[in-house]
Amino acid sequence: MDELDRVERRLKLHDMRVLMAVVEAGSMNKAAERLATSQPAISRSIADLEHTLGVRLLERNPDGVRATPYGAAIIRRGLAVFDELRQGIKDVEFLSDPTSGELALGCSEYAASGPVLAIIDRLTRRHPRMVFDVVTGPVLSLYRDLTERRIELVMTRLVDVADRRNMMVETLFEDDIVVVAATHNPWARRRRIDLAELVGETWTLPPRDTGLGAFAWNAFCARGLEPPRTSVVTYSMHMSHKLLATGRFLTMLPRYTLTMPGKHPSLKALPVKLANARGPMAIITLKNRTPSPLAELFISTARAV
Repeated sequence: MDELDRVERRLKLHDMRVLMAVVEAGSMNKAAERLATSQPAISRSIADLEHTLGVRLLERNPDGVRATPYGAAIIRRGLAVFDELRQGIKDVEFLSDPTSGELALGCSEYAASGPVLAIIDRLTRRHPRMVFDVVTGPVLSLYRDLTERRIELVMTRLVDVADRRNMMVETLFEDDIVVVAATHNPWARRRRIDLAELVGETWTLPPRDTGLGAFAWNAFCARGLEPPRTSVVTYSMHMSHKLLATGRFLTMLPRYTLTMPGKHPSLKALPVKLANARGPMAIITLKNRTPSPLAELFISTARAV
């Protein structure tokens, strides 16, 4: 404990920030430019930090400067330290003015135009000064942003391919994945369709490494069918809707995208049975990370919506 006390007394947050900047920039000169200081000042901070910890934190390679295992360990913990400080500042700002605040969150494109849109619409009507930084992307990318503390929460359909051991999960509702076509597509007039009939149709789907793309692939495999040749692979919901509007394409979407406010009026769920189509839509946060007051307000509003 005496050694720990000694390190705590000598450790400076500024030196931690310098170390993180050097590793991110890949050189001390670039870090000095980013921090608007001199290269000798950067070197001094690193030297002080290494002396305090008693280990070497940086090493040079042909590509520049990188962290040693010791440096990587202190940076990993440092990210949490600076994140908690930022959260504390946000808490103070929110407590001083509960009608404002800023929240960074992640979701799929489908959730962004559905439940997330409904939640933000309700909150901004009540509190017009609130700011929401909405990051959209595949679920694994969002989980990475959450783990690295670039966003505070994720709202998405749960998928089995992700490791969530360091995350808290709250299920909001259950939803189905459905096959979707434009209302003027010939298949939209059918009352019953077998999935096998659609193998040869023209499809647009997300990449297979996304939750929805993997589900679509597995839905055909579960029936012993060869997955269809996807004519257009895209994660863009805007593009897929434009393709569906031509009346030539099929896709798979969460059912809520056809029922939430702002739904696309020219799309229709086809009467096709899909294996394991039902799944939970959830809010995911990091364990051991106290949510900001605005995050708690977002989550409570999500429950209400």
